[in-house]
Amino acid sequence: MSKIVLFGQAAFGKAVLEGLLSQGHEITAVCTPEEKAGKAVDPLAVAAREAGLRLVSRKSYKGEDAFAEVNPGCADLGVLAFVTQIIPLAMVDAPGSASICFHPSLLPAYQGGSAIAWQLINGETRGGVTLFRPDAGMDTGPIYLCKELEIGPDDSAGSYYYGKVFETGVAATLEAAAMALDGVVPEPQDPALASYQPLCRDRHAGVDWSRPAAELHNLVRGCDPSPGAHCRFAGQVLRLYGSRRAQDLVSQAPGTVLSLSDQGLEVAAAGGSLLFKKLKAQGGKGPAAEIADFLGIAPGDVLDSCDTHDELS
Repeated sequence: MSKIVLFGQAAFGKAVLEGLLSQGHEITAVCTPEEKAGKAVDPLAVAAREAGLRLVSRKSYKGEDAFAEVNPGCADLGVLAFVTQIIPLAMVDAPGSASICFHPSLLPAYQGGSAIAWQLINGETRGGVTLFRPDAGMDTGPIYLCKELEIGPDDSAGSYYYGKVFETGVAATLEAAAMALDGVVPEPQDPALASYQPLCRDRHAGVDWSRPAAELHNLVRGCDPSPGAHCRFAGQVLRLYGSRRAQDLVSQAPGTVLSLSDQGLEVAAAGGSLLFKKLKAQGGKGPAAEIADFLGIAPGDVLDSCDTHDELS
């Protein structure tokens, strides 16, 4: 079989590693982000050690020293599985068949590091995964394959990734690796169809209760679990999770708490109401009823909108 250098992290990287090993490939190096004391050990790094593989853990993969340590030229293929670091073009082009890279959208749409979040925020009902050959751009390289996926109306970024993207993405990565090693030529992306979104940060996740309920529902689920769409109550930042559409018509002013129960916190918006199953504040994260009780939130209270450019504390 072939020699492969694997770049990645987390459970996705581990699953891809296990798949490559099961197919009999030789892994020349497993490259992960730098391991830091006090932080959870990365599952891919653990799997690499358990398999007796050469593990490279670096803060940066730029520079001659990184190239020498990874030694990508000795591999037949590079595989980028859930990579958040910048891997230089010289590194990914060095293997005999260059490299393949996983991306959680149907490229060329939704290029960038927060593809899943923005697909949900924009209310997309179809998404997918793409495997492409990295080039000098951001997710702009030629495509080996795409797999389409359904995005459910109540999917959060977390549930969509773990429930649909993960398994399909791992299988597609292994399929694309075989294609690249067999000499399949990837198809160029059409730049006219390309779209790029920035990393989804707090400045994008502020809740304005005067917006339509459908738009806020998409914002909350696209930011769930990170960074967490947020509003304010009594001056404190309140993050919202587990959004569901509740009523289509409400008479109360946007931001008004309509009900609080074991089902969640129901809040009025423009043209309807939303139910949130979990909340997060300085007191922690948990079921909406528990956090609301801790903060003293009750039906009739009004949650304040949070400007997307507010500095959070």
